[in-house]
Amino acid sequence: MARGKNVLGLDIGSSSIKLVQLKESKKGISLSSFSMAPLPSDAIVDGALMNSAAVVDTIAGIVQAQKLKVKQVAISVSGHSVIIKKISLPAMTPEELDESIKWEAEQYIPFDVNDVYLDYQILQTRPEQGQMDVLLVAAKKEMVNEYAAVVREAGLDPVVVDVDCFTIQNCFEINYGYPPGETIVLIDIGASTININVVANGITTFTRDISMGGNQFTEEVQKQLNVGYDEAEAYKLGGEHGVDADSVVPQEVERVMASVSESMASEIHRSLDFYLATSSEGRMSRIYLSGGSSKVPALARTLENRIGVPCELVDPFRGIQIDSKLFNLDYINEIRPLATVAVGLGLRKHGDK
Repeated sequence: MARGKNVLGLDIGSSSIKLVQLKESKKGISLSSFSMAPLPSDAIVDGALMNSAAVVDTIAGIVQAQKLKVKQVAISVSGHSVIIKKISLPAMTPEELDESIKWEAEQYIPFDVNDVYLDYQILQTRPEQGQMDVLLVAAKKEMVNEYAAVVREAGLDPVVVDVDCFTIQNCFEINYGYPPGETIVLIDIGASTININVVANGITTFTRDISMGGNQFTEEVQKQLNVGYDEAEAYKLGGEHGVDADSVVPQEVERVMASVSESMASEIHRSLDFYLATSSEGRMSRIYLSGGSSKVPALARTLENRIGVPCELVDPFRGIQIDSKLFNLDYINEIRPLATVAVGLGLRKHGDK
């Protein structure tokens, strides 16, 4: 079956919803539409939909405002309900693997195998050892079905369900490609989850979710400076967003940001140390950050100092044409790190495996 057109990329995050429409042609990939709308802070907690109505209304609002004709979307899931494991199995044919994967998965997944959607990808075969490395992905049916139901209720048709860390990898590959022989680390810092994906020679070799995120910065600023949520959010993003800069000593904010960045960096460092201790892939050459809180200046600096590897923000539009007549480039520059998952999803086609 011929692969169809690009589907809409719909990133349902815990603090906002992002929607991307891309168009691929012989001339390359261009941005057709982008929109982003905030969610109430309690609409999605730890990946669980607490206030589905708010999510449905927000998605429907974006779709109506953009007057989008395409209804097919790709969505992604992450968090506690998703398990990603790299496993080694005896070498077998794809047919044999297809038949035995459910049984193999039972040993690695802490959920009942009948309660999850399973997918897998053969990473590499090692004929000399009679082994193959397989990436196993399991997502709880209940969560996937809930997200799909919300999307349908908003009038869209979910045709692809992906996992956050793979959509970021997809986005990275299109925009940057993989330097041969190098190991890079993709770290997405969302509002409530940090997602780590170590990619060696273009292949995922380690993933981990950490239950921390941008909310930590906001909560700590609220607590230490005794200010409300909105004010704390504004300080987190640099303090220039409509908040009177003289009303609070900026050093105070910097101090809080630095201390939260330290504790985040040490968690990330611990995960990467674990990866290095258990892997034969050699050292990491570069870290790429995405997600809303990757814009916190203290964080990239702290990570770079602590891990000793250059650290930069992912630009999901690096290889994508953006028409300055259709888009406000200042706005696009502002939201770049937030758009990575949505762009990765928007690269998908109907009928993709």
